Amino acid sequence: MSDTHRDPRFVSRLTRDTLALILAGGRGSRLHELTQWRAKPAVYFGGKFRIIDFPLSNCINSDIRRIGVLTQYKAHSLIRHLMRGWSDFRSELGEFVEVLPASQRTSDSWYSGTADAIYQNLDIIRRRMPKYVLVLSGDHIYKMDYGPLLAYHVENQADMTVSCLEVPLQEASQFGVMTAAADGRVLRFDEKPEQPQPVAGRDDVALASMGNYVFSTEFLYQQLIKDADNPDSSRDFGNDIIPTLLDDHRVFAFPFRDPVTGEQAYWRDVGTVDAFWEANLELADIMPPLDLYDANWPILTYQSQLPPCKFVFNDDDRRGMATDSTVSAGCIISGARIHHANLFSNVRVHSYAHIEDSVLLPEVEVGEHCRIRRAVIDRGCKLPEGTVIGENLEEDSKKYRVSSKGVVLVTPDMLGQRVHRHR
Repeated sequence: MSDTHRDPRFVSRLTRDTLALILAGGRGSRLHELTQWRAKPAVYFGGKFRIIDFPLSNCINSDIRRIGVLTQYKAHSLIRHLMRGWSDFRSELGEFVEVLPASQRTSDSWYSGTADAIYQNLDIIRRRMPKYVLVLSGDHIYKMDYGPLLAYHVENQADMTVSCLEVPLQEASQFGVMTAAADGRVLRFDEKPEQPQPVAGRDDVALASMGNYVFSTEFLYQQLIKDADNPDSSRDFGNDIIPTLLDDHRVFAFPFRDPVTGEQAYWRDVGTVDAFWEANLELADIMPPLDLYDANWPILTYQSQLPPCKFVFNDDDRRGMATDSTVSAGCIISGARIHHANLFSNVRVHSYAHIEDSVLLPEVEVGEHCRIRRAVIDRGCKLPEGTVIGENLEEDSKKYRVSSKGVVLVTPDMLGQRVHRHR
């Protein structure tokens, strides 16, 4: 990138001219019962956050303050979270986080694909008159400054820029996979190919799309209208729009790297129970790969006003303690042992219980003498006294969901507790 385009004032002009649109309507079916009552971007993460907080915080930290969030599947808890935590912007200065629900604005159908979701809001985009449109996936965990991405787009005089990262070749079929020239220009794009093409000179990784795109606005208008007129299109950026652009337009790949080390930056798709469990427990590491304590790049969210967490009792057989764990506000650990766990807000763990290698979402209550191992416990579960989870997967599979890696997912419904709240 040229020195001119590294200049903060240049980048700030770009971010002010950008409208960010976050695609947050996904169901997240691979999370199974975790998304039974909530959209994937509304799923809890990291003790006090929701997944949607990460792209939103990236926008704010990148000084992009015109943001639309496109919602669809079971969006009540997501919209409620946005209204509570993300509505305090200076509208008189043109700042906003605006909810854009699927509302059949252009047809009788709901959002039928990622491209259609943007197309159905073209009138709103036109009213905002941005120079650039940043389309973001709303269901990944990462910290990214979008300013250099925008500068890269401008420097290359690109029509479209795709943010990308290297993924193991055996996992690449889950992504849009591209081939790029030495100068970054995209030569080929395949959406979720059965046999992904590796990066040139490597046989172990492929170049995958992060689902984040920059468009010059007028170009985006043209391509969305063209796609909407195509009866054979599935209305998806990866399947339909990107492959048709490569021959006649300037499409570039922007590698997502750590600005200090130059190494590939942290990014997680927490789209499976195993990935969700692993990414949450990583946060308890001595040096976690995702630094949530970075004051220079805060992750913002809505949070209730809660008291500090409390650990009580100090007897040899009844000691309230947590090691190698994260414990959020409002939690009470009453004579129980917690090791390598992530406890979200307002969790109660009663005496003689033992929790290890587990993720407990908000308002979980663990009874006395429970033993919980390698589990994800959904919000509001009340585990009766003496419950044992994670020690006999064959028995667990009769009542709960057991993942391919042996992580046990427990929800209120599985316990016969008919919570049925859109949370």
